[in-house]
Amino acid sequence: MKGNSRFFTIGLVTSWYSSNIGVLLLNKYLLSNYGFKYPIFLTMCHMTACSLLSYIAIAWMKMVPMQTIRSRVQFFKISALSLVFCVSVVFGNISLRFLPVSFNQAIGATTPFFTAVFAYLMTFKREAWLTYLTLVPVVTGVIIASGGEPSFHLFGFIMCIAATAARALKSVLQGILLSSEGEKLNSMNLLLYMAPIAVVFLLPATLIMEENVVGITLALARDDIRIIWYLLFNSALAYFVNLTNFLVTKHTSALTLQVLGNAKGAVAVVVSILIFRNPVSVTGMLGYTLTVFGVILYSEAKKRSK
Repeated sequence: MKGNSRFFTIGLVTSWYSSNIGVLLLNKYLLSNYGFKYPIFLTMCHMTACSLLSYIAIAWMKMVPMQTIRSRVQFFKISALSLVFCVSVVFGNISLRFLPVSFNQAIGATTPFFTAVFAYLMTFKREAWLTYLTLVPVVTGVIIASGGEPSFHLFGFIMCIAATAARALKSVLQGILLSSEGEKLNSMNLLLYMAPIAVVFLLPATLIMEENVVGITLALARDDIRIIWYLLFNSALAYFVNLTNFLVTKHTSALTLQVLGNAKGAVAVVVSILIFRNPVSVTGMLGYTLTVFGVILYSEAKKRSK
């Protein structure tokens, strides 16, 4: 029985890695290599798929019990989270148009730094000085990686930093807004409510900033039907990232999850370099390694300070 459980966990982790890295690489391919320059519409496709598949998983397949929104205040809190979530995903997708996945992941690894900053500014929560000290290599690594990045693009860099900061802000906000027992939602139910609200935010943004994108996509499909399959597969994969993340969290310990999360970024970097063959410098890789090392130290320091 223990062997079966181990195989199940390995299968889950493999699915989590595959969907995470798959959606990242496919986003990069569509936005950069394929020339589908519509990151807001792409994000809206992701959120539409997350809305539909979340409903199927919870209402029909009963994967987790459905939790209901209990008040208008809770709804507005979830809407605020959804807006920040939208910003982080859209900016992340925009950055992929201009930056290689390897550099994108290096910047993304600085999330703990922004989380610590927002936690301090918004909740006055102070960590032990040693925890803050471990953030020095996290930030230094990205500065070194930026200096040694052959494909550095300033606008892409700013978008990626903004996406990383927004992701950290969402996690801090989530802790503040949904902290009372009556308002806590598991990640599956939170996605069920956040995704449709995100579509409502993204639809006008798409129509204003990426006008006639549906017509352009249909015209592209007449020449190459694969674009429709790419979008459908990519959108479904975006949901499976959330589903597998929830299941891995449920079936492993917090420490295992941290270790797997740190390793996932490194695997994504290696796979993306092998596939896209983007030039990398020794300085850039040293910078990224320093950042990952800092993140590991940060996780360890946080664990010890508890």
